[in-house]
Amino acid sequence: MNVNFEYYRIFYYVAKYHNFTKAAHTLGSSQPNVTRAMNRLEQQINTTLFVRTNRGIQLTPEGEKLYTHISAAMSQIFAAEEELSDSTGLSHGSIAIGVSETALNIFLFNKLKAFHMTYPGIRLKLYNYSTPQAIDAVKSGKIDFAIVSTPASVESPLRQIMLQPFQEILVGGTTFTALGSQELSLAELKNYPLISLGRETTTFQFYHALFLSHGLELAPDTETATTDQILPLVKCELGLAFLPEAMAHDSIQKREIVQISLKENIPERNICMLYDCQHPLNSAARQFRKMILENHLSQVNYP
Repeated sequence: MNVNFEYYRIFYYVAKYHNFTKAAHTLGSSQPNVTRAMNRLEQQINTTLFVRTNRGIQLTPEGEKLYTHISAAMSQIFAAEEELSDSTGLSHGSIAIGVSETALNIFLFNKLKAFHMTYPGIRLKLYNYSTPQAIDAVKSGKIDFAIVSTPASVESPLRQIMLQPFQEILVGGTTFTALGSQELSLAELKNYPLISLGRETTTFQFYHALFLSHGLELAPDTETATTDQILPLVKCELGLAFLPEAMAHDSIQKREIVQISLKENIPERNICMLYDCQHPLNSAARQFRKMILENHLSQVNYP
């Protein structure tokens, strides 16, 4: 059977994403070209590989069987390409990283500085994502990996590695100074204006679950798009808010805001790395990932 190998490569991405358009984007091609190639592949091997639906495509049992073999072969090819790319050095290239404001502020800034000083020729592309957005971007191959905050729900082939724990605290502006000597309960927060990230974020879901576990509803008076917007709003006396301790520390020391004790315990969260173990990384992205993991996870094994 003399089948053009390029058809198998296209099939790999179509089967991986279950979507012709996403596969075309990854391949730098067009959806009609991808569709045409898959039609020819099915004709040449005389097998139906896909079932087209309104929601995308599904692999037939024969398609699943072929994908098992093709994905194994592509993994070997990707590994070979990575070994060859290492020989070009790290004098040029680019890295695409999805990062949340919390992860950027309390974890990634120093790592970016160290990497840039060592490899000044590498271009860094940072995308401001919430955790759910980052997961979608990793899945689609838009970014090499993501550095975000937990909780993060990922499924294979995505992997999650915890990098650094962090604790959040309750803070308010100077008009709430009297509360600094008190201890509030979650139930008592309903008596004060509350600032929170938007409902589509993992942080909102985290606090929604926390409040719900105590029989309460999280109903913020002000919702923001990013963590960076919360601190200025607290300083402007718009209300109380939960912030990572590291982000609030300087403002507390300067007496611009006050920390308020809470009767209930706020569970610890983590900065984590998310990546697709089937997505090949160029030498620059692999080196940056290695730098991060070596500094924080000396025992970790990664592909």
